[in-house]
Amino acid sequence: MVKSEIHNIKLRFGIIGHSEDLNRAIDIAMQVAPTDLSVLITGESGVGKESFPQIIHQFSRRKHGQYIAVNCGAIPEGTIDSELFGHEKGAFTGAIGDRNGYFAEANGGTIFLDEVGELPLSTQARLLRVLESGEFIKVGSSRVQKTDVRIVAATNVNLMQAISEGRFREDLFYRLNTVPISIPPLRERADDIVLLFRKFATDFAEKYRMPAVQLTEDAKALLLAYPWPGNVRQLKNITEQISIIETNREINSAILQKYLPAQITDSRLPMLLGSKVEGSGRTFESEREILYQVLFDMRRDVTELKQLVNTLMAERGGEMPAYNYMNVPQTSSINISPKGGHNMVQPSAVDDDIQDTEEYVEETLALDEVEKEMIRKALERHHGRRKNAAKDLKISERTLYRKIKEYGLE
Repeated sequence: MVKSEIHNIKLRFGIIGHSEDLNRAIDIAMQVAPTDLSVLITGESGVGKESFPQIIHQFSRRKHGQYIAVNCGAIPEGTIDSELFGHEKGAFTGAIGDRNGYFAEANGGTIFLDEVGELPLSTQARLLRVLESGEFIKVGSSRVQKTDVRIVAATNVNLMQAISEGRFREDLFYRLNTVPISIPPLRERADDIVLLFRKFATDFAEKYRMPAVQLTEDAKALLLAYPWPGNVRQLKNITEQISIIETNREINSAILQKYLPAQITDSRLPMLLGSKVEGSGRTFESEREILYQVLFDMRRDVTELKQLVNTLMAERGGEMPAYNYMNVPQTSSINISPKGGHNMVQPSAVDDDIQDTEEYVEETLALDEVEKEMIRKALERHHGRRKNAAKDLKISERTLYRKIKEYGLE
């Protein structure tokens, strides 16, 4: 597709930027639009995935049909099937009449399933049937109905990881992923960041009838150095905050810094626990939770190290019995030579660098309390939603369920 056509599409759908990856995504959307192939749009939260299903719909033969956007993550699990496929009167408490779902209403049009990775497994099976045969059954009914819809899905979830964890059907993934479109994150579109800020500042100046804010050179440098975890949505919100709050319309780095929250969860950057950024909103509660995470990781590392020591002692000692890493004798140690070799040292005086069994048990118990507190905090933060808590803790739901039972947090 020529650049002039891509430029016209950007103007029509409000897409801003000159990134090659962004242009490539628009090009793919235009090429696939005339077909009926299902499309899976991937990208981080806030990158603007919602614009691409509209491009696909408007340039397809279905453009005069219904276009329905569904946020799968915002619909409760108990009602999602009814919303998508409809229900019969009396199918459940409160079903006082028959109701068509989105797939019936969008017949001949396009359905955009945003956050498709949040769908329950039972709903995924129903969706797979629609993709394979165009058939669905209303909740509480036994009659098969047909629909002719184009499905475009989007997610910010790593679906391959979700498949490995049993949270997403592999067959559904390949059905949805007939044509993949990947939207680049804002941090990979450095040339577009200042351009977007300027556009948002102009829009808010017109909206609130005030002069547009402008950035100094040092503020532009800070804008480019920031990782933008919330992507375009975050940049737009910050621009609006600055436009409303700041009376000085020239924004330098010191002013801008107050509106950029610290990235305490960004694993790409080093982090100092004791640091505090002005205006970041970080509290003692969040600092303590960071410490919990660090201690949790330390515990895992110590366990793995002791297992390695046990293995090495068993291999090098020949007839030596296998040691349980929880009960390594306090008179044994391993010296690591400068060349990386491991030399066994025969039992000698107590080595201060190796804890005895009693000390290690106490340490384990203390870390268990930290882990328990960390899980409890995550559950509170997500109002008891275990799926979200597990994602926050970066562990599988199965592991979280086991820990909840182990610590009596049910």
